Amino acid sequence: MSLNKIKGNTYYINASTNSGIFVFKNKNCLLVDTGINNTEAKKIDQILTENNLHPKYIINTHNHLDHCGGNIYFQKNYPGCLVYTSMKEKLFMENPELQASILSSSTPIKGIDKSNKPLTVDFVLDYGTNKINEEKFEVISLKGHSIEQIGIITPEKVCFLGDSIFSDEILEKYSLPYLHDIEESINTLNRIKDVDADYFIISHSNDVLNKEQIIALVYKNLENIENFKNQILDLLDQPLTREDLLENITILNDISLNFYQYHLNFGAISAFITYLYSKGLINYSIENGKLYYFKD
Repeated sequence: MSLNKIKGNTYYINASTNSGIFVFKNKNCLLVDTGINNTEAKKIDQILTENNLHPKYIINTHNHLDHCGGNIYFQKNYPGCLVYTSMKEKLFMENPELQASILSSSTPIKGIDKSNKPLTVDFVLDYGTNKINEEKFEVISLKGHSIEQIGIITPEKVCFLGDSIFSDEILEKYSLPYLHDIEESINTLNRIKDVDADYFIISHSNDVLNKEQIIALVYKNLENIENFKNQILDLLDQPLTREDLLENITILNDISLNFYQYHLNFGAISAFITYLYSKGLINYSIENGKLYYFKD
């Protein structure tokens, strides 16, 4: 981990989940995402301390724990540290059982509920211009990977994109990345092409991307979604259950699953089914207690 300058007062700390850093004139700073837990947050804090920076504000792009799990550390060690996010992400952060309940379709089964600690959010951000400590930040909608993920553009036109777009490394490692809403993901990817920024930071990437590079990555992400859409449609030449679809997609793409990843990927398959059904591309039938989908 290190503090890496992008432009002007905008930096990032490279980690398993990158943290954006904006430095104010008085050496207070704003963090975009805080890592998965206290251990990661402490490492981030050590780098900030080495650079005489004081965490005063946090913006969480979305509620997934690897982006906001470090909040508690900073709120405990820096009294008065304020947390911002979108309205629906606030709901999920303050009620962490909701995400796990979605994956479990019930009270979360043990192994799915990653954290039972509510995360306090102080302010809901509006889309468009928001003023924090007399500096203006643009908040953009990046729905799709989560219910109301947001992106942040600093005054130097550096855009933090959270998990709205996946890097080459992630697409290679997790070819079926988790998406909550396929249509919103597609809309978000197309909007990213028009974002007025010069540099882009993805949460799970080793590189700072320029405009040309981010546009190329948008097309790669869109192609990946299209690839899975077509795979599922091909499989549904014959009726299959959701479990059948996940099994076939896992084998076709050599995806390794543990207990948590099974539920995560099952959720991704469900998102594709919702999308394809809403477009009138598939239909369903129920026979002997099983729900089958097939190409319409």
